[in-house]
Amino acid sequence: MSSAWTAVAIVGVGTIALKSTGPVLLGGRELPARLMGLLSVLAPALLAALVVTQAFASGRHLVLDPRAAGLGAAAVAVLLRAPLLAVIVIAAAATALVRAL
Repeated sequence: MSSAWTAVAIVGVGTIALKSTGPVLLGGRELPARLMGLLSVLAPALLAALVVTQAFASGRHLVLDPRAAGLGAAAVAVLLRAPLLAVIVIAAAATALVRAL
């Protein structure tokens, strides 16, 4: 086995160990209410951070390009309660339109 595959195996075992630590240690215990509140907003906050960095960043620089128009169009579509597929199509169309101009 090459050193690259050895590294992959070690990282895989480490990942499994880290992911299993929480359920093993906490078992059937109830989490404190304060921690449950934090966990309930963690995923949306991480998703928002990912969207913002993908829409307004290019390398280590902030940019305002057609992706921002697509994000704005998607936000309007979400506010109007459009279906998810429509939101994606609207965002892509707005981005393409701004790039074409």
